[in-house]
Formats: sequence, structure tokens, C-alpha cells
Amino acid sequence: MARHRIASSGLVVAVLALAACSGPEEPKEVAPNAPPTTQAPAAPTPQPPVASGGATVGGDGSEIRLDALTPADVEGAKLAGELGCSFSTAGATPLLLAMGDVASKDAAQGVVKVAGYVERVAAPGGFDGMLKGATFSGAGKTIRIAVTGPAIGGGESPPTPATLTYERAEGASKTFVGRWVCGP
Repeated sequence: MARHRIASSGLVVAVLALAACSGPEEPKEVAPNAPPTTQAPAAPTPQPPVASGGATVGGDGSEIRLDALTPADVEGAKLAGELGCSFSTAGATPLLLAMGDVASKDAAQGVVKVAGYVERVAAPGGFDGMLKGATFSGAGKTIRIAVTGPAIGGGESPPTPATLTYERAEGASKTFVGRWVCGP
């Protein structure tokens, strides 16, 4: 067995040495009228939209990345509640969606997608507790929604300018500018 390992490692060393000594491969001659042999690059795999915010501040230096929630993410979360609120950046689907009951002391339940993973969060006060912004908490994170101006437009559920600040337990944070919408 030991003799086999020595022989195998000797073979690996020999192959590496030969590879290091060999020069670059000579280009092959191509007939002047031959069709090009290059292939078009493969189409990139579509990725969910990623929200851009300010830079990640503090912590261990790793980037905070929030992805847009897909309909499948929301359906899979099975959030209970009469009414909901969502935060989204310009032109993006929601980054955070939460549902709660009106006039309830039960926490509103929500989801956020962090670096491709859907994670649950909760905020006290049900739906009513989210109307003017809220502080959500979950495993290793706190998310603060701060309303920054009056509602834009009218109607039953007008969007309100707001920021979402994502804070990790180790001290990193990142703020996103967008809109907070609450209603049916």
C-alpha cells in the first residue's frame, strides 16, 4: 500500500513537472475559407433583482445583500394577517413583506430575502404597529423601517418615502432608500 502511494505521488510530481516545462500550445492552421470555430457565449442565468443601497458599514466587512422577494418566496412564507406592508426600492419588487391583524397585540410576521435566503422577521403591534414604520427582528438581524416624508399621492394605500436599515448582530448595517406601502 505504501509503495502504491509513493508511486502515485511520484506520477503526480512527474505530470506537474512536464506541464510546467511544456511551452504554450502552437496555434493550429485554419483554412482561409473555414467557418469560425468560436461559439457564442452562453446566455447568463437570470438572477433575481438585487437592491442597491448605501455601503455596508462596520461589522466583519462582508457585504449585506438583500434580494427582491419573488411570488414563490411570499407564497412559501404563508404569512397570516388581515393587512400587510411592504418596502421596495425604485423599480424593484418588495425587499420586505409583512402581514398583521388590525387592533392586535400579536406581532406582525414578515419575510426578507438575504443573499438568496428567505428569512422570517417579526414586529410588535400587528398591522397597526407597522403603519408609521416598524422595527423587525429575526435571527441575528434587526430591520428598521423609518418613514421619511408624507405619503405620495392619495387613495387607500399611498406609498410613503422611507428607509430600510438592515443591522446584523455583529454590528454591520446597510440602509436602502425606497417606499413603504401599507394596506390591503
